[in-house]
Amino acid sequence: MSGIESTTDRRRKLGEARDRISSADSKNDLIGGIDDALGVSAPVGDVATIERLGKRYAEQVDDAGLLGERVARVAKQGLPEAWVGETSVLASDVVAAAGRAAEEMAEAFEGGARALLLLADLLGEAQARDGDGRGMLREARGMLGSRDGWFDNLHEDDGEEGARLRARALATSGADLLHQAACTADDAARDAARDLNKWASEARAGKLQADGLTAADRLMLADTSTGAGDPEMNEILSASDLQRAGRRMDQLDARERAAMDEMLSRSASPEERAYLMKALAAGNSIEDIRVFHEKIQGQSPDWLQRHLAPVVTESDAMNDEGRNPDGSNVNQDRVQFNGQGWVQGGDGSEGTCVSSSVLTSRAMVDPVYALALTGGPSGQEDDPGAFRQRLVDEQHRLHEEGDGGDDWNGMDSDGYETISDSTIGRATGDDYDYREMNSDDDRREILPDIQRSVAEGRPVPIAIERDGGGHALVVVGQEGDMLQVYNPWGHTTWISEDDFINGNVGGLANSDYTDADEVYLPK
Repeated sequence: MSGIESTTDRRRKLGEARDRISSADSKNDLIGGIDDALGVSAPVGDVATIERLGKRYAEQVDDAGLLGERVARVAKQGLPEAWVGETSVLASDVVAAAGRAAEEMAEAFEGGARALLLLADLLGEAQARDGDGRGMLREARGMLGSRDGWFDNLHEDDGEEGARLRARALATSGADLLHQAACTADDAARDAARDLNKWASEARAGKLQADGLTAADRLMLADTSTGAGDPEMNEILSASDLQRAGRRMDQLDARERAAMDEMLSRSASPEERAYLMKALAAGNSIEDIRVFHEKIQGQSPDWLQRHLAPVVTESDAMNDEGRNPDGSNVNQDRVQFNGQGWVQGGDGSEGTCVSSSVLTSRAMVDPVYALALTGGPSGQEDDPGAFRQRLVDEQHRLHEEGDGGDDWNGMDSDGYETISDSTIGRATGDDYDYREMNSDDDRREILPDIQRSVAEGRPVPIAIERDGGGHALVVVGQEGDMLQVYNPWGHTTWISEDDFINGNVGGLANSDYTDADEVYLPK
């Protein structure tokens, strides 16, 4: 055996070995199953080191809380309406953003400490259980002696059968302990990775690294939300946006940088500035951003959100309100522009779920693209009927690009990957990679990659299956053990990671659908 298996591989192999042991009807089969189980590596990790790191994180919580109190005192003392930073933000706004950043820092330290300490506890428990199980397996193996030869295997007397059954019972208990330990270690590792990745993505201001931007600039750009729904779940710039925007700022030549700085300084609101940076992050040229800025300059935050941010996450979006008669979640957030949904075919009548999912994903990460759909050539339109026509035309264009079926119906995995690359990847700079998910273990193993991508603000297209067909969706968010998914029937909703892994995806669409069987991951 070369290397160390993944935690999911260990879980699967030990489940198979346990089943082989419990059903072994010969001495040699039982010996083979025991050897298989003992050949799987024990849970790895230094519990003491992980625990020490968790305690260090916990020690930082008080310091971060004191920082927040100091910032709050500064805000209460009254600040002059002074302009600071390249992006011309009010000092009072900066202090408010700093206060929120301090609160988020304390939450991140606390959350990181909690994740690490829980991981240490569960890993220690798994290692102890694994050790007990290995002792039982070795004892059972010793009871069996050497393997039977061909002739010996033909007959088993009562004494030999009794010894084998006793060894099998002991080995089954030992293998079950190893499998329990593997499940505990696998779940703990995935949960810790999920939570730590999420907290890392929440360290938002530090993601924006660009020459000429002050700490105040970074704070404000990272802090600004759309103004709709829960502010913490509707920030304009994702962690990935902030990183790409910083890189692009540093790649601009002197003329382009001067033009970008001027647009930022002339912006009428923090939201306007954030959308300019998001447009830059999406790979648009400075000339395209200049035209975009002329269209949005001076518009209200509500107008900007309506035209540029199709998905809004409400504060109660994650509440479990039960299921509709068709099996879909009752709690859904509509995705719409002035009453017209971001829906496949404009009304749900066409089978363009793939192109519709990809289109909406691009609109979420590229405000220039979103405005072309909502605002038309002038960028000023508010007509839902005109929006619907542009939406359907773009769905059809992408459907044809992906070699979709006749009558605007269906698209294969090659086409799904092609338009994910050309459309979402064009804005994020990612190459999307098609992966099949044929089992619970496949979904379990790939889930941390999905969660990390969406926590950073990179949508992840998926497909769910039913008898006779499938449906394309996009994972667009993650909080705790829940995934937020956009359905091109015109809504977002949430699903638990357990339901995603175990094939209970009916809440995302309806009860006809079972497993998530395809995913398109940004590399």
